[in-house]
Amino acid sequence: MAKHSHREQILSEGLRVVHERGYAGASVRDIVKAAGVPQGSFTNHFVSKEAFALEILERYFARTRAHIGDTLRNDALAPMKRLQAYVDSAEHALGDSDMRYGCLIGNFSVEASEHSELIRKRLIEIFEELKQAVAYALRAAVKAGDLPASTECGPLADFFVSSFQGATLRAKAERSAVPLKVFRKFMFSSVLASRDR
Repeated sequence: MAKHSHREQILSEGLRVVHERGYAGASVRDIVKAAGVPQGSFTNHFVSKEAFALEILERYFARTRAHIGDTLRNDALAPMKRLQAYVDSAEHALGDSDMRYGCLIGNFSVEASEHSELIRKRLIEIFEELKQAVAYALRAAVKAGDLPASTECGPLADFFVSSFQGATLRAKAERSAVPLKVFRKFMFSSVLASRDR
């Protein structure tokens, strides 16, 4: 029972520490210190820092999946509202730290994917899942007549995800919500603006 408790504490506090300091910036010593457990507890539960990082990435993405379920894949919302709600939800989460820590998925893409092939491959899968969720909402928008029938939902979803991740990284670097607001303005007033066709 104690081991399970330590594992949970390490994952919970470790996610926070790695999100704040980065994959390379957070040592195992930092993680166990934040968790208030002996260093041996880390090696009891995780074969490596890479294995630990994969677990916290999954934990973080589970939260993202919950946001996706409430927004992009929420059939009770109008399609364009789903996309706006997803951006609102993500911006609100990022704003909790005044944009200092960014998105762990984006952070790992920049930093951890160089150090770990397993993490890099998992990030590719995560981005594909994000893209499919955006494409789902876009297809619903086409069906509702909010977007033209000629809309290429897959490539447009790819562009949406890439643009939003880029805005998120800039928001972190600048510690400002301005890049996200620029993304929102042009995505919804130009790229996804209703057009009669």
